[in-house]
Amino acid sequence: MPGHFEPIPGGGAAVALDDVEISIIRSLAVQLLELIGPGPGGELSDDPLAELFADGPTEPPTDAVLRRLLPDAYGGPAAEDSLSTADADELRAYSSEFRRFTENDLRAGKREDALAVVRSLDSLASSADDGGAVLKLSPQESVQWMRALNDLRLAIGTRLDITDEEDTDILYRLPDEDARKPMVMAYLWLGGLQETLVDTLLS
Repeated sequence: MPGHFEPIPGGGAAVALDDVEISIIRSLAVQLLELIGPGPGGELSDDPLAELFADGPTEPPTDAVLRRLLPDAYGGPAAEDSLSTADADELRAYSSEFRRFTENDLRAGKREDALAVVRSLDSLASSADDGGAVLKLSPQESVQWMRALNDLRLAIGTRLDITDEEDTDILYRLPDEDARKPMVMAYLWLGGLQETLVDTLLS
């Protein structure tokens, strides 16, 4: 079980994590929460119903990681380059309208997934011994973890400018003194965790 998820009775998943691994995943999830933000109003609303129907933004985020996590629905700038000016304008209008009605919900879902990771790790830490503990997830928590691990890898991959498999191969060969090495190791490790969790859920 160390380093990879395994199925448990009832449809959930389990993985053994040491104290350092718990700390790393929790820290990354908290950073993701800070990046995603608290919600449309910036803080808890006095009127949850109004918050539910609040319009979202119409423009893509300026941060590269958020643009990766919350992409344009209709291709973005790369798709627009091959279109006429009129068609590109129409595509942008569709993307803006789609974003206005979906981004708030998408952010909320990503917040809930990251929060599920933090909460389960906090619960685990309270019962861990000096060597770590075994994290046991329900089926629902397993799915939230799978999505959150994917978001974390997308975030780190964006910071590392990873766009295809060839980029990953180059990162494997980075010297130990390269400042990106810790981030690369986290990216690869989270990828292994995510892969075994997906396999567990599909088994």
